[in-house]
Amino acid sequence: MRLYRHPNEPQHWLAWTDDLGWSRFPAKMNGWEERRPASVIVRQQLQRVPLRMAFNTGLIESLPERAMAAAA
Repeated sequence: MRLYRHPNEPQHWLAWTDDLGWSRFPAKMNGWEERRPASVIVRQQLQRVPLRMAFNTGLIESLPERAMAAAA
């Protein structure tokens, strides 16, 4: 899984997973529960960030234990 920010969407996170593809979810507590497929993404402006930046959104808690260790 990879986590991204977009300068035009500071209230959302964008995530890429091999099984789901692109997802957009609110940058708030338990925001991962509100994730939606993201189809239109301007990749030139994406900023990849560490997974740990999305703490308290439920994203990290949804990952297998091995991926959680890599996020720390």
